[in-house]
Amino acid sequence: MEPGNIAVIGGSGVYDQSFVEKISELEVDTAYGKVLMHGGEYRGRRVFFLARHGGKHSVPPHMVNYRANIAALKKMSVSAVISTAAVGTMRKDISTDSMVVIDQFIDFTKNRPSTFYDGKDGTVVHVDMSEPYCPLLRKAFLRAGKKISRELIDGGCYVCTEGPRLETPAEIEMFKKWGGDLVGMTSVPEVVLAREAGICYATIALPTNYAAGISGIPITHEDVLKAVDKNKEDLDLLIAGCIEEIPLERNCRCGVMGRYWKD
Repeated sequence: MEPGNIAVIGGSGVYDQSFVEKISELEVDTAYGKVLMHGGEYRGRRVFFLARHGGKHSVPPHMVNYRANIAALKKMSVSAVISTAAVGTMRKDISTDSMVVIDQFIDFTKNRPSTFYDGKDGTVVHVDMSEPYCPLLRKAFLRAGKKISRELIDGGCYVCTEGPRLETPAEIEMFKKWGGDLVGMTSVPEVVLAREAGICYATIALPTNYAAGISGIPITHEDVLKAVDKNKEDLDLLIAGCIEEIPLERNCRCGVMGRYWKD
């Protein structure tokens, strides 16, 4: 894949990137709606930052305009997206202070527009998701973790639910039997749309709590935000390091779908 700009999509509790310089606010118009983001520079590379839930966390996960967000990044010549996601952990051996470079997902969403290719223009496209998260970006995350002496968990299956409600203990038990490790509400369709747009995409998942029925403690959104904030300094260092580690040219297959893209 040819070199391009880099974008960071921040999830719950991640509303800015302090290491980005020469920041300006941008409004990008797409066929799916307008998108607000910030653009800047980091070590000579153009970097965009997009708060998935809005700057004041005003957009719930099931109402995020995922298509507009990815289309806007494509319009800004972004070729690599690194994202963050606050998640619940369904495994006792994945602690709430860990960071996970996920490699698979299970889609349990219900009502979200999940593709750019809805057949309205007569084009039928089936996107391959054998490796949903770019292997080269995942390796960049892992190298960045070593640089800052922060151990990352290599691999994990993210179960994406519709939200905004949290899951029941019975659902969590089912997800565990399916092979799920983490549960959240945002990775899908974001990762799918990025692949359809021919953009490399990887996620660092931040377990903030044990999922329903595991710890026996009620889960609140405020506790999630506090848990993310506690790791914000390490997260900023990790994202900055990941940007540094992303190769200018990549030989992954993420860009194959780009040949279908229509502005």
